[in-house]
Parts: sequence; C-alpha cells; structure tokens
Amino acid sequence: MKSAHNYTIRLLASAAVSLAMLSGASAAAEATAPAAAQGASVTQAPDAFIKVITADVFATVKSDKALQSGDIHKVTQVVDTKIMPFVDFQRMTASAVGRNWRQATPDQQKRLQDEFKTLLIYTYAGAASQIKDQTIEYKPMRNRPEDTEVVVRTIVRGKGDPVQLDYRLEKTADGWKIYDVNVLGAWLVQTYQSSFAQEVSASGIDGLIAKLVERNKQLAAKKVAG
Repeated sequence: MKSAHNYTIRLLASAAVSLAMLSGASAAAEATAPAAAQGASVTQAPDAFIKVITADVFATVKSDKALQSGDIHKVTQVVDTKIMPFVDFQRMTASAVGRNWRQATPDQQKRLQDEFKTLLIYTYAGAASQIKDQTIEYKPMRNRPEDTEVVVRTIVRGKGDPVQLDYRLEKTADGWKIYDVNVLGAWLVQTYQSSFAQEVSASGIDGLIAKLVERNKQLAAKKVAG
C-alpha cells in the first residue's frame, strides 16, 4: 500500500509540474512574438510554442526561491499573469464538469472555474520544488498544417523514471491555447470527471462547488500549517 501511495503522490506531483510548465507562456510568447496578443503566434508551430514555454518556466522556477518553496501568493500571481492568457480554462473546467456544465448558471460556472483554478494552484504550489534538472524530449508531430486541435507529446527525463507529458492544444484567433495535460497516460481533465460527476449526482452543482471550496480550505490550512 505504501508503494502505491508513493506512486500516487508522484503522479500528482508530476501533474502539478506539468501545470507549472504552462506558467512561462506569457513571457515566452513575448520573447518570440511581441504581438502575440494580436494573433502573431498563430503562425507558430504547436511544438515550438510548447518548447518556448517549457524553457522559460524552468528558468523562471529555478531562479525564484519563492516559487520553489511553494509561496501561494507568488504562485497565484504567476498563474494569473502567465498561465491564464494562454490556457482555455473555461473549456478545461467545462470538460472536467462534463454534461452537467450546461445545467450550471453563469454564476455557478464562474464559481466552478474559480474554485477549480484555486485547486490547481495549490497543487502546483506543492510541487514547484520538483522542477530541478529535468530535460524534455519532444516526439515527432503527427498533425497536418490545417489541424486546429493537436497533441504535443513529450518525455520528461530526470533522475527518476521518465515521465510521459503531453499537451492538448487548440488553435484560436489569438494563437494556440492549452486545454488539457496528460501525465503518465492520465489526462488531467479526465482524472476529475468521475468524482465531479458523482458529486453533482449526489448534491447538485452547488454541492460540487461546496466540495471544492472545502477542499481548497483544507489545502490552504495545510499550507499555512506547513
């Protein structure tokens, strides 16, 4: 049981690290395409987009002791300024909630997004220190130039076992946006779908929101205690 528990912790940490890799998106885009906000990055290949993001975030985390220590305020700032503009977070949340998303009111949808975002922030905060001396191997792309949804496949290599890390991206008028991450064969969105569906079935959308709020309070208290 202990080995299974440790494996689960490693999996969650790897998922958090994958989210951390998204946090360099804004600065990365500025470095390669100053007019990214106006759609200049639309012409950028999806794997090149991820490569720039990854290189930037590794440098960012390694040079910032606050991020390495999991400073929640610093992590929140990074997420708000560097992740959100380059992630289709509404699609990510809607996919995690599943068919029940359409039943939610606009206010409930906003609250779900806010709480889900907070949950992922706490997960990232607990795993930022995992980013050390990893290298990234990029798999050959299999997409066609006209594709608007692609998967960028990578392998993260470090001192431990290699970690499969893939990204689902969609091409929008503003450039590529990430809407899901796959770690060791498990897509991030899918890992939440079952538990979210069960909670909605048992206590409705408000029940799911309350559950997320409770979980985030627990993580916040643990962070303070730590």
